[in-house]
Amino acid sequence: MGKTSYTYFKRDVSWLSFNYRVLLEAGDRTSPVYRRLLFLSIYASNLEEFYEIRVAEHRGAIMRGNYAAESVEAIEATLEEITAEVNRQQQAFYRLFHEDVLPELRRQGIYLYQEARPKPFHEAFVRNYFDEEVFPFLSPVTVEEGIRTFIRDRRLYLVVRMRKKTTLEPHYMLIKIPYAKVPRFVPLPAHGNVNYYMFIDDIIRVNLPSVFPGYEMAGCYSIKISRDADIYLEEENPENMLQTIRRKVEKRKIGALSRFMYDSAMPPDFLATVCTLFGIAEEDLVLGGRYMNLQDLSRFPRPKDDRPAQAAPPPMRVPCLDRMASVFRAVEKRDVLLHFPYQSFDYLIGFLTEAALDPEVEEIKITQYRVAEHSAVIDALIGAAGNGKRVTVFVELKARFDEENNMSTAERMEQAGIRIIYSIPGLKVHAKVAVILRRAGLPGFAYLSTGNFNETTAKIYSDMALLTCHSAIVAEVRQVFSVLESEPVQPHFHHLLVARFNMVPELERMIRREIDHVKAGRKGRIILKMNGLHDEQMIDELYRASESGVEIDLIVRGICCLVPGQPYSRHIRITRIVDMYLEHARVWYFYNDGAEEVYLSSADWMNRNLRRRIETAFPILERSLRREILDILHIQLCDNVKACFIDERLHNVFKCDLATGQPPIRAQEAIYEYIKQHGK
Repeated sequence: MGKTSYTYFKRDVSWLSFNYRVLLEAGDRTSPVYRRLLFLSIYASNLEEFYEIRVAEHRGAIMRGNYAAESVEAIEATLEEITAEVNRQQQAFYRLFHEDVLPELRRQGIYLYQEARPKPFHEAFVRNYFDEEVFPFLSPVTVEEGIRTFIRDRRLYLVVRMRKKTTLEPHYMLIKIPYAKVPRFVPLPAHGNVNYYMFIDDIIRVNLPSVFPGYEMAGCYSIKISRDADIYLEEENPENMLQTIRRKVEKRKIGALSRFMYDSAMPPDFLATVCTLFGIAEEDLVLGGRYMNLQDLSRFPRPKDDRPAQAAPPPMRVPCLDRMASVFRAVEKRDVLLHFPYQSFDYLIGFLTEAALDPEVEEIKITQYRVAEHSAVIDALIGAAGNGKRVTVFVELKARFDEENNMSTAERMEQAGIRIIYSIPGLKVHAKVAVILRRAGLPGFAYLSTGNFNETTAKIYSDMALLTCHSAIVAEVRQVFSVLESEPVQPHFHHLLVARFNMVPELERMIRREIDHVKAGRKGRIILKMNGLHDEQMIDELYRASESGVEIDLIVRGICCLVPGQPYSRHIRITRIVDMYLEHARVWYFYNDGAEEVYLSSADWMNRNLRRRIETAFPILERSLRREILDILHIQLCDNVKACFIDERLHNVFKCDLATGQPPIRAQEAIYEYIKQHGK
């Protein structure tokens, strides 16, 4: 079958399928209600970023006329498909919030007002709270035709229509919710064993007559916008990149409009007037509800006597590292595989701290993509520099939405004497690697991971990392840093797969090797776990492998453009897992006629990762560690609680709906128990 007969899901429509799966998690009535609120928040936050980046990119391409991959008509068709699907999901979101989650809160003695007028026993409190805590921070702006009022992105506004009592002449006012000065959810006095809360939006609505005396309120509705948040840095000059990024991050606040979200209860004539006053085109409109910015639900307050209903289990210790009391000595004996967040991130901090203190260590090199705001990793590196070690940190300034944090931590490290290498023009460095070099004659150490050097995200992102002193791997990690330092060398990678060098050719070779095994009458088997699968060249390789009879399991959390259930994909199954932890590890397994190969990687199979970034994949050489990873993959494939199949229509088909008489297996819980039992 020729390549032209293959089909692919649209990237953005596939992503919306993933985000809808997040929303379905909020609908799980077996989960604690605060966990359900968290997933409502995650869904809303994800959608916000989607409009700021992906939708904004499409709209910008139309405006600039420089979208090479698709015609304007194709882009517009995609945007229409996005709007239709988002509107459908938004209706499901608000239905779930109002008809399911809020009633469950009430059953637990937690009442969140959903109407503007508080109950009589709260009226005085709400009036006094508004007068003392809210009114001083309100700055209503008159909206008039011909005078364009600027609306900030990610901010929540109320647009008010009112009529002068004497003339009934309509006037429109815009009120920004003072989110930095007051909480979104205001606790009210408890009454009758019920804890009450009220949206700050509603506290303002109730008190509008006192803000505008002499006017009758004729409607008050929420609006918000999303703006283009990408900062397009591919061709920047490395000499002034820091200043350029700082300037463009500031300009992000005034980016082009990508979404105008409005309360679906707004009357058509009101909406038409608002669109005229703010210059909003019909294609920018997205349905919302009375309450927007519901990513704030992650901060919904708990009553003081409430305890988290489902706390994550504490991270486990790693016996082999604890017994040795030295990470270096333990790694010299054997490679160590770490599983976050199941195991403690403290071992990485201990590894870097030991390097900072060891008199035999001469040099430390590490990449920085996203680090915690108050980072123990950065503290350890500064400590190493203070102890006379040569420390080099490659800082990726183009890590979206982390640019400012990366710039500030880089400046702090520079002041401590650390050598900082900034972004490479036209590329992002997404590899998560570090190398520790000791004096001649002593082995060095390498740390390679699927996730960031970030102790905050390590508590909620599921990642794997390898500590090794394997001389060839240490040497190849050094070569990666030679590339980052722009040294005039031609790197040669035998063990590592490095994007833009040997990653794609080696992946193609390993897939085709499985095809050859099947053609020779042997078993062909591939398991790939990643966050996104979009690259059509690699999808075609998987289609061809399926056509040849290679059995392929994909565990893809987010975007997946490969279409299952087709004649050329009948041997491919796609599993998606959404649970307490964000599945973030990338794992590639090839059966290879029993000589199994396992790679861990920072790279998804997206065009950007494979072709426009520096990424690494690293082999797991010790057989026992390969078996450990394969066991974990099998646990995830057997999940019938939180796992879905992705079908040929991009639907999330829960495995539990297909399983009959099988015991429940929830992968993240089962993995925790597996690591607990098999930890060494």
